[in-house]
Amino acid sequence: MNRSHKAVTPLAILAMMAFYQEWNYTAWIYLATHGTYALLWVYKGFTFPDRQFLVPCSIPYGVFYVWLPLSLYWIAGWLVMSRHVQAPPWYLAMCVSLTATGIFFHYVGDMQKHMHMQYRKGTLLTEGVWAGCRNPNYFGELLIYLGFGLLAMHWLPMAILGTMVVGLWIPNMRLKDKSMSRYPEFAAWKARTGKIVPYLL
Repeated sequence: MNRSHKAVTPLAILAMMAFYQEWNYTAWIYLATHGTYALLWVYKGFTFPDRQFLVPCSIPYGVFYVWLPLSLYWIAGWLVMSRHVQAPPWYLAMCVSLTATGIFFHYVGDMQKHMHMQYRKGTLLTEGVWAGCRNPNYFGELLIYLGFGLLAMHWLPMAILGTMVVGLWIPNMRLKDKSMSRYPEFAAWKARTGKIVPYLL
């Protein structure tokens, strides 16, 4: 379900651009950043998928607990197109940089985890981007959606992102910490890492 939603995302953004006849730089940058991230996510799903996204689910569950929540992230695009946002060049560059940095941490973190599970399963992953952060993939997603949300120049995408972080991401991180605490080296790793922001938070 996640993969299908990501695959539709660039088309949804293009449809919004066409509906509102919005073809300015901000609209194209939004399509390039959010659309590229979505297509890379689909590719990642075929090459090094996260196991939790491979679990089959019913259509009602997929619609109400996957598609609808994920579609909240489209609101930033809708705001860009419907409000005809024209961000200044420096602001566009900042948003692109946030998204690019986020994609790096998200996908590198997921690839490291994927390879670790294949070749070093049963040990704690504390190397690479995991050396300073216990959830580099979440840190990447935070930067990615921050980049998208800021392009809208509106408070609503920030509120949606904050709700996701507090209501879903942080509880998942706590559960993961609890699970990882079975490793003897976890306490030392936790002491020198950030939960979501490398070395800081």
